[in-house]
Amino acid sequence: MRYLISIVSLILANLLYSQNKPIVTGNDGSSWTLYTRSSVYQIRASEGAPVQMVFFGDKSQDIILLRGRLGDEITVRGGYSGATPMLEVLFPDKVRDIELIYDRAEIKEIDGYQTLVIYQKDKYYSLSVIGYIRVLPEYDILEKWMEITNIGKKEIIKVENAQSATFFLPSDDYELTHLSGRWGYEFQPNVTRLTQGLKTIQVKDFKSYGSSFFAIRPAGEYAETEGRVWFGTLHYSGNWRLDLEKHIWGELQVTGGINFWDQDISLRPGQHFISPKMSIGYTRDGMEGVSLNLAAYAREKILPASHRDKPRPVLYNSWYATGMNVNEEHQLALAEVAKEIGVEMFVIDDGWFKGRVNDKGGLGDWTVDKNKFPNGLQPMIEKINAMGLDFGIWIEPEMVNPNSDLYKVHPDWVLHYPNRARLEGRNQLVLNLAREDVYKYLYESFYKLLSENNIKFIKWDMNRAISNPGFPSAKEEDQRAVRIKYVENLYRLIESLREEFPDVWFENCSSGGGRVDLGIMSRTDFNWASDNTDPVDRIFIQHSYLNAFPANTMISWITHEDWHGHNHSLEYKLNVAMAGVLGIGYDISKWNEKEKAIAKEKITQYKEIRNTVQFGNHYRLVSPYENNRSILQFVSKDLSESIVFVYNLAEYPGGYTSETKKTKTVYLRGLSPDRSYAIEGMEGIYKGDYLLNYGINFSVSGAFRSRIFKITAQ
Repeated sequence: MRYLISIVSLILANLLYSQNKPIVTGNDGSSWTLYTRSSVYQIRASEGAPVQMVFFGDKSQDIILLRGRLGDEITVRGGYSGATPMLEVLFPDKVRDIELIYDRAEIKEIDGYQTLVIYQKDKYYSLSVIGYIRVLPEYDILEKWMEITNIGKKEIIKVENAQSATFFLPSDDYELTHLSGRWGYEFQPNVTRLTQGLKTIQVKDFKSYGSSFFAIRPAGEYAETEGRVWFGTLHYSGNWRLDLEKHIWGELQVTGGINFWDQDISLRPGQHFISPKMSIGYTRDGMEGVSLNLAAYAREKILPASHRDKPRPVLYNSWYATGMNVNEEHQLALAEVAKEIGVEMFVIDDGWFKGRVNDKGGLGDWTVDKNKFPNGLQPMIEKINAMGLDFGIWIEPEMVNPNSDLYKVHPDWVLHYPNRARLEGRNQLVLNLAREDVYKYLYESFYKLLSENNIKFIKWDMNRAISNPGFPSAKEEDQRAVRIKYVENLYRLIESLREEFPDVWFENCSSGGGRVDLGIMSRTDFNWASDNTDPVDRIFIQHSYLNAFPANTMISWITHEDWHGHNHSLEYKLNVAMAGVLGIGYDISKWNEKEKAIAKEKITQYKEIRNTVQFGNHYRLVSPYENNRSILQFVSKDLSESIVFVYNLAEYPGGYTSETKKTKTVYLRGLSPDRSYAIEGMEGIYKGDYLLNYGINFSVSGAFRSRIFKITAQ
């Protein structure tokens, strides 16, 4: 009888969705249906039992056909061990089993969106577990996270695992797409068939060179523009993990959150722990639907509100021109040329601070080197500002050189273990940001730097992986929580500086794209996607980056670097970089008049199209992973303008390969079918319907040639 009541409740919930309610409670008061544009997520609870997940998938699902449950909404270590646990604890009497029972639920509004809050508790022990599901219907996204509290009076509960979310999919043959890589070759897509067993993707040293992005499709559904896809990503910048378990009956369970490898948390009475968010979603529009949803979500809801809607400036960074050999005269000479070609933000990179003559010293001593800048930075900044340029600066707060004043005074401030060698990387050790005194030192150092100088841009770097994660001075029960506390204080440090200096842009860099996720992106404005600036490699990196993140977060420089000996033209490099946030990294003081003229013309063009590139919807029309060219399209929100980037790679003789036998016709996306459009450089006026359904050939001839087409509604 109770099951019948639940079915009736869910049927009524579907009817109520017509009233645009993202969360509907069933008449029984213990079942809930969560709606986005494309998906439905169903949960039910019963007295004396854990909360159950019923379904997650297409909104067209006839819920009358649903039977039983897929799994627990919050899986635990306890009872039968059939599922991957979200939560594992050790109680004071050494019991390791958890037995959750439903307590109550409510619907709250959090930051303008309805959120289902489900309260559960252990049947015997003093453990409270609250699950949150925030519904963002227009992005087809659910945000999930968990809060656990020790509601006892006396003893510690040891948390050995606390993931952010889990969900189940019904039995089917599934394939996983995820992004991974290494230094210089970030965000490489990998496709894996999910067979019975457990596949884990994890980070152990704060470096991924990919991201926690994942997409799951039924096997054989490969179309970019259609097909069912479940997708998600984590909001976390430390060690994370994703577990994808194909159970014996074919169901798939996806779990994600902090990687608790070599970590645990001691919850004292009254203390709570809140997991980072995991965003999950469903679309029937293929990978295109995934990228459109995630890009809009990050652009409009994740990025810091102070700069979210501002056009990203054209950047110049002096690293490739000067290395660490910086001085006022040379920087001003570079700034003069930067201004001439149209740059808006001039950034001095490494080498400006005390003791920094090479990478063996100085990190940690965040005061201006008086040998290089006798009058400090501000007089130089004023001259740069007088040219009409804003000024930015490079920092690497999380690291320290043993050859620094800071380390000599505070050798205990780094991550380390007693009786173990302190492993250096790039002549660096890692500051223990879990320590409150380290946090205060860094905050005060950068508060002083920003207070005394008119700095409008921070390039925040993190150039090595975590090692020796010891915290000997912490209480014994807290020592294995060092990485978690480190990330909490990293976030706190950036947030505090942003609050004090709301006009400053922040760039996230980590040996290239080593730490790109929605957690750091909610506190910074853009990412350095890779140290690899070769345009061919960048075409691949940027194509896959745009599967998970928006273009206005992707900084792309042009430099002299040529990783494959192709000697690409300056125009080709600029066209590739213009698909993101444009940056210049050459020694432009050595450019001739022709080179300056090319850069000036392309920067002018970029400023004309950047609103569409940075804030429009993007479409990956032709993949370089499957073709010898790449085509990206950006469409303005009002559908009045579209920008198409065409990049040729190698060229093969006609008809000799399967590649050369393919049609060159491209079907555009996102345009209004009823409007007419003109294509710059091409004759005629085209109906949107024609461009969408009959397509067009963007003629670009020759190996490693490129062109940008501007399409304007008439």
